[in-house]
Amino acid sequence: YVTVRDLIDEVGRDATRFFLAARRADSQLTFDIDLARSQSNDNPVYYIQYAHARVCSMLRKAAAEQLDFDHDLAMVSLGQLAEDQEKAVMNRLARFPEVVNHAATSREPQQVAQYLLDLAAEFHSCYNAVKVMVDDDELRNARLALGLATRQVLRNGLDLLGVSAPEEM
Repeated sequence: YVTVRDLIDEVGRDATRFFLAARRADSQLTFDIDLARSQSNDNPVYYIQYAHARVCSMLRKAAAEQLDFDHDLAMVSLGQLAEDQEKAVMNRLARFPEVVNHAATSREPQQVAQYLLDLAAEFHSCYNAVKVMVDDDELRNARLALGLATRQVLRNGLDLLGVSAPEEM
């Protein structure tokens, strides 16, 4: 048998916590150590953490280009987020409270893990399809606001699972 301490020593705390939380308590656990170790999009915890780090990088890039985030402008400009990928991220973000509530009442943390994986996929798709650093101040700020909201929800969800949310990877 393998202890949790052995797993933590082998793949790290974050991967161990996530992989354990991502399974139903009444299901048999098959722990893929190679997958948990890999730093690729196939590793769900890496994929989610990478989405968080990607948003942080996007915000650093905006600051470096002196394109500071204007919260007030962003809030009145959210209606400009019209691309399908942007709408998908917004719809996913809106479900977070419901997912957390259901996961807590049913004692199924795997719902939060799956939600985070789905949100990360939606965000990566949006990031690859939609340019954030555009000349239009309103649109850029609305897209940065979407990134900030995504970062916050990813951070909150990872925190619920006891997993870190790195700003760089």
